[in-house]
Amino acid sequence: MPTLNLVTNVKLDDPRAFITEFSKFGADTLNKPEQYISVIFTYNELVTFAGTFDPAFSLRIDSLDNISEQQNEGYSKAFFEFFEEKLGTKGNRGYVTYIDPGRPNMGFESTTFATIFGKN
Repeated sequence: MPTLNLVTNVKLDDPRAFITEFSKFGADTLNKPEQYISVIFTYNELVTFAGTFDPAFSLRIDSLDNISEQQNEGYSKAFFEFFEEKLGTKGNRGYVTYIDPGRPNMGFESTTFATIFGKN
């Protein structure tokens, strides 16, 4: 159910290898089965942060049921550390945005998760 939408100005030698690793990392971090993880990766050399083109990123996570103030703190720590190691981005060079769209607002298999799991 989680979609990890990552935009970065860091050009990768092997984006497929990174995305595969990021998908597994995201599943482990969010405690969701990888079969439900969707990764969208966009390289854009024109991404700026704080007015510079130094390595930077923006990550948006859309996920059901596991977005909360308490959990997001731990998720942020994990994702920022991962990006620093894999992309060379510093902690002050990106944002992570957490969105829980609600079960009625996320579709799967021609229906919504509200129909599959109930409204809450």
